[in-house]
Amino acid sequence: MNSTPGTTTEGSTHGVRILLEAVEKNYRGQAAPAVNGLTLEVPAGKIVAFVGPSGCGKTTTLKMINRLIEPTKGRIMLGDDDVTDIDGDQLRRRIGYVIQAGGLFPHMTVEANIAMVPKMLGWDKKRISARVDELLELVSLDPKLYRRRYPKQLSGGQQQRVGVARALAADPPVLLMDEPFGAVDPITRQRLQDELLRIQDDVQKTIVFVTHDFDEAVKLGDWIAIFSEGARLVQYDTPERILADPANEFVEDFIGSGAGLKQLTLTRVNEVTLGDVITAQAGEASSAVLSRLDAAGHDNVVVVDDRNRPTQWLSRRQLQRTATVDNRIDDDLPVVGIRATLHDALDTMLASAVGAALVVGRRDTLLGVVDVSVVTDAISAARAAAVEAPAPDAPIGTNTSAIDTVPQPHGVDTAPSAALARSSDTGAGDDR
Repeated sequence: MNSTPGTTTEGSTHGVRILLEAVEKNYRGQAAPAVNGLTLEVPAGKIVAFVGPSGCGKTTTLKMINRLIEPTKGRIMLGDDDVTDIDGDQLRRRIGYVIQAGGLFPHMTVEANIAMVPKMLGWDKKRISARVDELLELVSLDPKLYRRRYPKQLSGGQQQRVGVARALAADPPVLLMDEPFGAVDPITRQRLQDELLRIQDDVQKTIVFVTHDFDEAVKLGDWIAIFSEGARLVQYDTPERILADPANEFVEDFIGSGAGLKQLTLTRVNEVTLGDVITAQAGEASSAVLSRLDAAGHDNVVVVDDRNRPTQWLSRRQLQRTATVDNRIDDDLPVVGIRATLHDALDTMLASAVGAALVVGRRDTLLGVVDVSVVTDAISAARAAAVEAPAPDAPIGTNTSAIDTVPQPHGVDTAPSAALARSSDTGAGDDR
C-alpha cells in the first residue's frame, strides 16, 4: 500500500489510511456538537461502513474528510497529509465522491461527466478518452453504447454506475460514498453492491460508505462503525463480530430481529461450490442442445452471447418447441455476482422459476449456478464453524466518556498499526 495520496503502485493509486483525531463539529445556535471528539482510523484499502440512526452525524463526518464541511476542531489525516493544510478544491480532486442518483450533471454526456476532473487536472484528450473507456468497462457499461448518452437516457442503476466511474476518474486513493444506492429498487441495489465489491477487488481504494441499511453495511463493509447521536462511536468492528457479539443494547436494537438470517450475509457466493451449466448460443440447432442436455442429465440450458454473458435460461420443453435457439434477451434472468452474499442469492432464487440463480463474474461472464441446497449446506457449515471457532482478539477501541457504563466497543485491525476508535461525550447530532 502507498503511504501518501497520489503515489501509484503498478500503475494504479491504491488506498491510504484515513485518521480522524478528536474531530468535532459545532453549528452556531446548536447547543450540542453534531460530531463530538471523534477519533477513528479507516485502514488503507478497506471499506468502512458508517451506520446509525438519522441525525447521528455520519454524513457530517463523511463530509469533513473532504472538507465539504469544515471541522471545528481536531485533525484529519490522509496518509501523511493533514487535509486542513491542503486547498479545499485541490483536496476534493484527490478524493472521489459519490452521492444518491450519481449526482451527474444533466446537461453533460456520460463521457463529459466522467472526464470533468481529469480535464481540471490538465490531462490531454487522448489520455482522458482512454480513461473514460477504461472506467465504463470497469462498471460494466459498454463505452460504444453509453459514452454519448445523457443522464436522462440512463436507468437509475446506470446513472449510479457512471457516478462511481466519475468518482474514480482521476484515480484517487479515497472514495467517499453517501447513501449511493438508496434511490434504486432492491434488485438494482443488490447488483450495484456486487459491482462495487468487484470494482474494489480491482482498485483497492480506501472507501468510506454511509448507509442507513445495516444489511448493506454487513455486505459491503470490511469494518462497520455504528454511531449514536453526536457521532458517538458505539461499536467499531468486523461484521462477523458485531453480529456475534453486539457491544450493548443499542447495537442489538439497531441490528434488529433476524440476526440469524443476517449470518447469510457473511458468506459469499465465491466461497461455495458452484454447479455446472450447459450452455448454447443463439442460432444453434435445438436438437444439438437437447443432445447435450441428455448426455449431462440436465433439464435447462443457459444461452450465452459471444462474450459468455447469459441472455436466456431455457427449459427442455422450451427447446423442444423451436428448431433453433433464438437471440432473445431475458432482462429478468435470476443472476447474482460472484461476490454476492448467500442472502442475496437466496432472495434471487426464491423469485426464480427454477429455484436457482446464475452466477456471473467479471464483465458479467457466466461462471456457474447456485441453488437452494448449496445455501442450506452453507448455513449448516457456518453454524458448526461458529460453535468451534475461538473468538478473535478484540482490536483497540474505547469510549472515553462512558467507559464505566458502556460496554467497550471493538476497533479496527491492529495491523499494520494500532487503530484508535473512540469518541467523547454524547451530543445531539445533525446528519447534514
